[in-house]
Amino acid sequence: MPATYEPIATQTLAIDTASVTFSSIPSIYTDLLIVASAQRAITGSGGAGTMRINGDTGSNYSSTILYNDGNTVYSFRWSNQTSFQAAFNSGDGSYAVNLIHIMNYANTTTNKTVLSRVGFPGTNSRVQAGVNLWRSTAAVDSITLTATSDIESGSTFTLYGIKAA
Repeated sequence: MPATYEPIATQTLAIDTASVTFSSIPSIYTDLLIVASAQRAITGSGGAGTMRINGDTGSNYSSTILYNDGNTVYSFRWSNQTSFQAAFNSGDGSYAVNLIHIMNYANTTTNKTVLSRVGFPGTNSRVQAGVNLWRSTAAVDSITLTATSDIESGSTFTLYGIKAA
């Protein structure tokens, strides 16, 4: 029997906004999944998004990012950061499609692993994948996604709970 995905909350931005937060996340699922269609409010290169869990601003995050722009494959690694590198928006007037999978989020004995995948259409076309680690055994009860410039109105973020089969 396959896993079941249940929508917990959806936010569609009515105005350009600096961040999106999901809070009071119930601990009844095995994993969480954020599906987003997002765009930065200004165009241009640079300025990735970030993700924080439970409002933690300590140096407890690490990210390894791989991406391909159609010509070259790149990789980056950051350790002991104050947030995840979470590329959840595009910068060229098109909406990026994102999947952010938080595994075993309610477990209080292990650090949390987060997988991210994003496809950027348009002139800055590329695909990107990341594996992230939040070095905390706390259960995840809130998630904040922030852009270096506002996230454009019309962007949509949905948080799903995944129930194991």
